[in-house]
Amino acid sequence: MDKQFNIDKQSLDELNLLSKFSPGSVFFLFRKAKSSGGEQLLDEWFRNPLLNHGEINERSALFAFFGAAGITFPFDPQQLSVMNDYIDSGVPATYFGNYTRVMIQLITSRITRDEQFKQLVQGLQAVISTLKKCYALLVALKQMKAIPDFYKGRIKKLLQIFDHVQVAELLETDIYKSISLKTIASYDYLTRHVLRAEVIALLGFIDEVDVCIAIANVAKTKEMAYATAYPAEMNLFTAVNLCHPAINGAVGNNIEMRSASNVVFLTGANMAGKSTWMKSIAINMYLAHIGFPIAAQSMEFSIRDGIYSSINVGDNIGAGYSHFYAEVLRVKQAAEATASGKRLLLIFDELFKGTNVKDAYDGTLAVTEAFAEYKNCLFIVSTHIIEVGEALKTQPNIQFKYMPTIMEGAIPRYTYQLEEGITEDRQGMMIIRNENILSLMGMADQ
Repeated sequence: MDKQFNIDKQSLDELNLLSKFSPGSVFFLFRKAKSSGGEQLLDEWFRNPLLNHGEINERSALFAFFGAAGITFPFDPQQLSVMNDYIDSGVPATYFGNYTRVMIQLITSRITRDEQFKQLVQGLQAVISTLKKCYALLVALKQMKAIPDFYKGRIKKLLQIFDHVQVAELLETDIYKSISLKTIASYDYLTRHVLRAEVIALLGFIDEVDVCIAIANVAKTKEMAYATAYPAEMNLFTAVNLCHPAINGAVGNNIEMRSASNVVFLTGANMAGKSTWMKSIAINMYLAHIGFPIAAQSMEFSIRDGIYSSINVGDNIGAGYSHFYAEVLRVKQAAEATASGKRLLLIFDELFKGTNVKDAYDGTLAVTEAFAEYKNCLFIVSTHIIEVGEALKTQPNIQFKYMPTIMEGAIPRYTYQLEEGITEDRQGMMIIRNENILSLMGMADQ
């Protein structure tokens, strides 16, 4: 069995990656394919991150090529749907058997108004029209100087399908004129039996073009870039002006993590942007592993075996787990995956917030120190317990970052710009007072 990228349902949900119909999801951002086949391929690519840096870079290069070429999708989605249904229906194994079937359908259609013959003709018309457009596109792509070298062989192989004498005749057929029964049966047998595999390959190419154009257009509209992938052994992650792809006007930040600096200890007040920044890192790492555009000016990364997050851990009433115990189990799962030797990106937002301050301090300190020993992983942890940061300052591979708060009188303003160090911002009570909670309850502010 092939090795797979490790990301579980909790992480997928916390990062809001896969929801097809939620406008705030990352998948929804890229859901721009025009055909049903294109949408299915988009879904397949999105759900299956790649673990080979060469394959990732090739896919990104393909998206970039289609974006630079300015190619528009030349196919009719409705015709493609008709063509797919037509090809999927199959035909008898022999020409004579197929000819007999077509003749019976024609006779039946005239006697009983049966729709099968009409649907056959419409399917064949869709095939001819689509193949003509496909041939024109392949020829145009072949002539483009900027086409990636790895894609030239694929174009050449697909063009060879059109060297078939009967395919050439098919392309010359006027689909809007009357066609003889013999010709219909012949072309039907050709497309659905003799060259069935080749026609399916062309449909796959069309789906691919649909996705490439859709993704390239999103990259252009959102001013996104493409990351560069490197072998896992290099253990690096750098990005310039990286932000959340699904938030319009999101503020970007830089990040650099390597084996010698593989832990980021993040502090900041509530609403300062810690959680969004951590999600941005994980989401863009996921997008990079599927070769999709990333929300950054630039990004380089080495292959990771998976992503593990703990952001919105709740209790589990059905299993009898408290909030704190659910957090502990989540950390245990991450520890087991890390100890197994996997190269992971681990995101922990406010560890052990479901227990008392003393236990949260001890737990956050111990867990951060333990994970910091696994230099092949990247570990990002946020906390409000700034004293943990002071205790970790002797660790050479831990970076200390914070999201600042600027006070304008009694009103906090958040820059969302990452800074070096550990913050001592504590605006919790100020926010409570600003919302007049105490006065509403008949208590005077202290």
